[in-house]
Amino acid sequence: MSLKRSILALTVATGLAAFAVPAFAQDHSHDVETPPKQKWSFSGPFGKFDRAQLQRGFKVYREVCSACHSLELIAFRNLADQGGPEFSAAQAAVIAGEYKVPDAPNDAGEVVDRAARVADYFPKPFPNENAGRAANGGAYPPDLSVMAKARTYERGFPWFLIDIVTQFQEQGPDYVTALLTGYAEKPAHFELPDGSAYNKYFPGNAIKMPPPLSDGRVEYTDGSPATTLQYAKDVTAFLMWTAEPKLEARKRLGFQVMIFLLVFAGLLYFTKKKVWKQVALHPEDLKPRDPAPGEYRPH
Repeated sequence: MSLKRSILALTVATGLAAFAVPAFAQDHSHDVETPPKQKWSFSGPFGKFDRAQLQRGFKVYREVCSACHSLELIAFRNLADQGGPEFSAAQAAVIAGEYKVPDAPNDAGEVVDRAARVADYFPKPFPNENAGRAANGGAYPPDLSVMAKARTYERGFPWFLIDIVTQFQEQGPDYVTALLTGYAEKPAHFELPDGSAYNKYFPGNAIKMPPPLSDGRVEYTDGSPATTLQYAKDVTAFLMWTAEPKLEARKRLGFQVMIFLLVFAGLLYFTKKKVWKQVALHPEDLKPRDPAPGEYRPH
């Protein structure tokens, strides 16, 4: 009886927790909206990056985001890698030359800056974390190298089941795009802390980063619309590439593996049919037979 009572108590407690957790979450995040789903060229098992979009996104990062956010895991040579923005080697060298990085100490022990080379990584915008916090109202701007994969949101039932079938993995890019375009006037009942901005998609709605994008801020030379939404999608696609530079190679390898497994399964099936062709069992084969003359049959 005590075991049954324990099981019953555990079941009731689990049920109450299932109702209590959503109520608690709703009470603290009722103003946070769900990011709208965007269309991405890299989505799906056969998706690929749009080279022009990656190059535009890099332009937005360089002219806007790099003032506060680092890109520590990306070297300038990566800009010319296959599967990425695919700048030429000469273009990557020119881009690197526009940055300054600390050189090795000279004979006097002094560290001076030099022009970056393609082997160098993107330099940090601030010399240390304290300097970054002091320049941004106490908040330290995070590194953006893997931001598009590190951020996500809950899609809820039944979407998380559908996502398994459709291979939807773009929650991070959808969230980043929504965050960059989600600045709005705060509701009358909302108390906004000093030095913060109201954002519909940021947890808690109060974000230290002021609106980074505005229409016409970055000049495009390919005729793409110079709008906040276009900037947000372009820089998000670029950050998706920095988070997973080998995305196209991974998808291509996965497709090749699936073809190999299908062919291998077919070969195994026909091999089995060939090997066991002469070993078909019939009911009479299962009956015990009489021993042959001279054959030993143990009792």
